[in-house]
Amino acid sequence: MSDAVAVSAAAALKERARDLVDADLPALVALSEALHADPETAWDEHRSSARLRDALSARGFAVTPGYLGLETAFLATAGSGPVRIGVCAEYDALPGLGHACGHNLIAAIAVGVASSLAPLADELGITVEVYGTPAEEGGGGKIELLDRGAFAGLDLAVMAHPGPVDVAEARPFAVAHSHVRYDGKAAHAGAYPEEGVNANDAFVVAQVAIGLLRQQLPHSARVHGIQTVGGQAPNAIPDRTEGRWYVRAETLAELESVEARVNRCFEAGALASGTTLTITPESKPYSEFRNDERALGFYRANATALGRVFDTSGSGKMNRASTDMGNVSQVVPAIHPYIGVNSLPATNHQPEFAAACVGPDAERALRDAAVALAQTVIDVARATS
Repeated sequence: MSDAVAVSAAAALKERARDLVDADLPALVALSEALHADPETAWDEHRSSARLRDALSARGFAVTPGYLGLETAFLATAGSGPVRIGVCAEYDALPGLGHACGHNLIAAIAVGVASSLAPLADELGITVEVYGTPAEEGGGGKIELLDRGAFAGLDLAVMAHPGPVDVAEARPFAVAHSHVRYDGKAAHAGAYPEEGVNANDAFVVAQVAIGLLRQQLPHSARVHGIQTVGGQAPNAIPDRTEGRWYVRAETLAELESVEARVNRCFEAGALASGTTLTITPESKPYSEFRNDERALGFYRANATALGRVFDTSGSGKMNRASTDMGNVSQVVPAIHPYIGVNSLPATNHQPEFAAACVGPDAERALRDAAVALAQTVIDVARATS
């Protein structure tokens, strides 16, 4: 086949993928809006998972619910070619904020990508595998799936994540998520304060120590968290306090060092207050991301051809946010571009961003991301065969 014929054939396949997404767009938008209106948090995405499974089953995919023993995970497959393409869907929401990270769009984009590729699978020589991955917002669902054998042998894994603007390259921090608990002894704060062991004081000491530690941490490190239990009454010395804390760093190797230093701050709180400290990981650490440069180049070209403009202003910081897709990228080739919903000044994890994840700009982002990713898969499949 001559170069000209090959280019023409690729262009025709890309047009078909685009037309398939466009034909399916009203249903994809309805799916996104249904997910947005009914947010479910990590590991509890029962209705969301069912909506996606039903959508893919209706489009001819063979669907396995409860994939690898995770109740809200699933695998949906179409085609039987030797080149295996994984499309990752996320659908968990944030506590109290709903879909303020736009996972409703991620899920609908995944269905759009897969549904446009399935009719082309035999011609491209691909198998399309949609992975329903729960608990990205802190639970590490993809890591759990990886540990159970998911994603093995994929030629490429793809997904697209909403942000305020378009950014092609994922550069997330590695992150550790921990539950922190101090146990002390309750006492009447007015009558018998000397009999108490104040678990709230432990958190105060730890947070002051962390605040001072930040001065000496690498510029790439981030430490942040919340206290979720702080006592029951102002006149009772708290005997138990709890919190959730994240430590981020440039790489897993750097994270190990930074997390050890942060944990010593928590230990200082226990030592100063006389409480007992328990630190429990909420998941395995999320890794930094390894971009497949060939696929990323294809994505840039395809998105640009659709009229997408990649941010050069510095507003596109969402690509630094941590994701368990980073762990997948360490095992198989992967890309994780960010698709803009034109939300500035609102950014991810704000109520205003949740509002921006439905409506005309969000619908355009859904369509363009699905088309650009499907066309990128076509490029990769043709380059691989």
